[in-house]
Amino acid sequence: MEKRIINPWQWQDKHSYVQAVEVKHVESTLYISGQTAINAEGVSSNEDMGSQLTLALQNLEKVISDAGYEPNGIVRLSIYTTSMEELGLHFNILHDWLAKYGVKHATTVMGVNSLYETTKVELEATVVK
Repeated sequence: MEKRIINPWQWQDKHSYVQAVEVKHVESTLYISGQTAINAEGVSSNEDMGSQLTLALQNLEKVISDAGYEPNGIVRLSIYTTSMEELGLHFNILHDWLAKYGVKHATTVMGVNSLYETTKVELEATVVK
């Protein structure tokens, strides 16, 4: 697989994403449903945004790993949140996780009225290898 990052500007670098990712010679592609703060028993979290974001990332990583992919293969990450302000306060959790794996991804962040049950953040990804 070959990835090419397209960044006409530099301002996005401090926000942990890129403007575009071109992928060539892909072996396979994994489309992941939205991952939220739901534990292994299927119970939704009532905790704060930081705790929910951490659990959603753990769930995302588990799906990626169980499918035989690597987090650094994420090329698209959509983030849905019920509070842009709260997400902003805990953005370092996402930033650190992405940096840990060297993820360079195109992204969209959307504020929504509600998510499943009591969840506050949902992560939807496309991963390649």
